[in-house]
Amino acid sequence: MLIPWGGVGCCLSAAALYLLGRSSGRDAEVLRSVARAGSTKDLAAILDTASKVLPLVVAVSGRVGSDTPLICQQSGMRGVIVEETAEQHFLKHNDAGSWIQDSAVMLSVSKEVPWYLDDGTGRVFVVGARGAAGLVLTVASEVFEESGRTLVRGTLDYLQGLKMLGVKRTERVLPTGTSLTVVGEAIKDDVGTIRIQRPHKGPFYVSPKSIDQLIMNLGKWAKLYQLASMGFAAFGVFLLAKRALQHFLERKRRHELQKRVHAAAAQRQAREAEGGNGTSDVDSNNKKDQLVLDICVICLEQEYNAVFVPIALKHVQGATVTNRTATQAKTHNRLYFLAIMSIAVLACSVQSRPGCLV
Repeated sequence: MLIPWGGVGCCLSAAALYLLGRSSGRDAEVLRSVARAGSTKDLAAILDTASKVLPLVVAVSGRVGSDTPLICQQSGMRGVIVEETAEQHFLKHNDAGSWIQDSAVMLSVSKEVPWYLDDGTGRVFVVGARGAAGLVLTVASEVFEESGRTLVRGTLDYLQGLKMLGVKRTERVLPTGTSLTVVGEAIKDDVGTIRIQRPHKGPFYVSPKSIDQLIMNLGKWAKLYQLASMGFAAFGVFLLAKRALQHFLERKRRHELQKRVHAAAAQRQAREAEGGNGTSDVDSNNKKDQLVLDICVICLEQEYNAVFVPIALKHVQGATVTNRTATQAKTHNRLYFLAIMSIAVLACSVQSRPGCLV
C-alpha cells in the first residue's frame, strides 16, 4: 500500500495551523490580562505599589519623541528609528537564453536613538523596539539611481551574463510625533525614570493600533487558523479514508479472484480424478498447483492451450521503410490480433472441447 502523501501533508498542515491558532489565542488572552495605564502618572503610581519580584507587564500609549532625533539624508524627516537599504537591480542571463530581472541587497543600515512616549503627563522610555512585534516603519523616500553605461563596463557585464540597471535606495523611519501603543515590562530606576522593555516571558508590542485592536486582530487570526485547520484536517482524513477504502477493495477483489482460481482448479481436478485410478496425495497436490498456474485467465475453468506471440516489424539493415509500408504492416498486425482473439473467444465458449486460451 502506497502512503497517501497528500492526506498526510494535509493532516500535518492542519496540526501546524492548529498550533498557530492556539498561539494567537494565548497571545490574545495575555493581552486581555495586561494592566492598562491610563497615563504615565498612573503608571508611576502602579510601579510604586507593585511587587518588586514579579515583572509588571503594562500597556502604555503616547506620542513618539526624542531629545536627539535622527534626520533622514534624502527626505529630511525626523525620526527615532531609521533604516536605509540599497538594492542593486540587474538583468540576469539564464540557461534558457532569456533575461530575467533580479536584485541583490548591497547595503542595510539601521539606526536608533533613545526615545520615549509622551502623553502629556510624563515620559516613558522604550528600549529595544526594533525587536518588538507590530512595529511598522514609514517609507520616507525611494530613489532609483540608474547605472552609468560605459563600453568597458557594458562589456564586462555582458561577459558575466549581467546587465546592470541601477541602485534603488530606500529610507524607512519611525517619525517623531507618531501615536503608538507599547506593551511590555515596565521598570523604574532609582532616578525615577520609567522604561518599557521586552519581558523575559510575555508579549512585547510596539504598534500604531490600540490594545483593543490588537486583541481583536489576534482573535480573528486565531479563529481563521482554527477554521483552516479544520478544513485541512477534514480533507486529509478524506484522502486517507479514500486510499484505505481503495486498498481494502483491491485486496478483496484479489482475494475473490484467487478463490475463483482455486475453485476452478479444484473442479478441474475433481473431474479428472473421476476417471483416474489411485494417485498419491503428493502427486495430487503438485497437480493442483500446476493447474492453478495453467488456468485460462478468461474463463478461469479450463487449461489454456494457446499463447499470444509478440509481433513486431522486422527492419532489414540498410533498408528504408516508407510510411505507407509501415502503415500496412500495422494494419496487418491488428487484423491478425483480432483473428487470434476471435479464435480465443470461440475456444472458450465451446464446452465440449477441452482447453482454453491465455
